[in-house]
Amino acid sequence: MTIDWRYTVEENFGVLSVAGYLGPDAVRRFTGAVGWALTRGTGPVIVDLTELRGWSAEGQMAITDAAGRIAEAGRSLELAAIPADGSLVPAGDCPPVPVHADLAAALAAHSARQAEPEQGRRQWRTTGWSAGDRARE
Repeated sequence: MTIDWRYTVEENFGVLSVAGYLGPDAVRRFTGAVGWALTRGTGPVIVDLTELRGWSAEGQMAITDAAGRIAEAGRSLELAAIPADGSLVPAGDCPPVPVHADLAAALAAHSARQAEPEQGRRQWRTTGWSAGDRARE
């Protein structure tokens, strides 16, 4: 089982939405999505886990590794809507990872509008990410 992802560049940050199960089989794909976000956006990266069904220890480690990669690039990683099956336990050398209750709270923290997508917004996604299926388009 793997994940699907979508990355949306907002005005001063990016939103990396992840769907599926972040387990050992999905870590490589998640790492690639983080690389995509690093090269195509600026500011904080909000990882939206609303559509994530769960994660393994390897998946949690992939998130803490991503926080380190993003911090090395002078940016920060934030989480929105972590799975109910556990909290993230970052490694001791992991940069702080703010956690928001849901995507709306994360966007509010960045004063983002909850309106229709703006013209000029840039978005990329895996082919498995259906345009009409997900909560935030």
